[in-house]
Amino acid sequence: MTKPPVTSDPKTAGAPSRRERVREATLGEIKGIARRHLVEHGVAGVSLRAVAREMGMTAPGLYRYVSGIDALLVAITADMFDELAEAVASADASAPPQDTELRLHRALRALRAWAIAHPAEFSVMFGPRSRLDPDADITPALEAGSRFGSTFFALFERLLQEKDIPFPAEEEIDPDLRVELNSFADTVGLAVHDVPVGAALVLTTCWVRVYGVVCMEVFQHLDFVMRDMEPLFESELQNMMTGLGVRYRPVEEGEGTSTRTAG
Repeated sequence: MTKPPVTSDPKTAGAPSRRERVREATLGEIKGIARRHLVEHGVAGVSLRAVAREMGMTAPGLYRYVSGIDALLVAITADMFDELAEAVASADASAPPQDTELRLHRALRALRAWAIAHPAEFSVMFGPRSRLDPDADITPALEAGSRFGSTFFALFERLLQEKDIPFPAEEEIDPDLRVELNSFADTVGLAVHDVPVGAALVLTTCWVRVYGVVCMEVFQHLDFVMRDMEPLFESELQNMMTGLGVRYRPVEEGEGTSTRTAG
């Protein structure tokens, strides 16, 4: 009697093996401990020895999962960018798909809310890479950062299609700045969609305004004169939207926060 051919179960085809699942779970635990150490002690307080001790393994044993402290820091930075990207994308998806203006409001407020709730992580993600070796491979973090930015770039491109956004002509922009803006557009993929260099300048200017206020709040630069930074953030957001020809949408219940969550 001929045996029936062996076929793969579609439920298990391509699924990770038990060993791979155990390895991923262990790596996830390692990164979780490293992130907690970062939040509690700063980036300088993250060490392979301390993580290994809490894991119940030797420091050399940790090298089976990460190639060194730089790789570990880059890995948790990538995870944090993905977490932020998910928060921003979730806020974007909470608005009606056709309401690009509301989607942008919610996405930007989600950025602020996540940042002030995770100041230690934010400082590592957007601050100087002083702890890392200059030759460290930061590709995973850069790729995750691009995933975070993609929501905002997509929304801006939709606004360009839907609105008559004012932006300067190319010849009105300083030649040196044009070089930098074209480099920016190429890096983030705007050039693929033929976004004018003037529009790239508007996008950059908007980002500097909003991101600047978020940084001022996260790093508590105005705490000595302001107890609540949300009104200033909303003022900048309103001015930015007005400049884009977009109707400002006031904060809805459940959006934004004035409470800084420790760690």
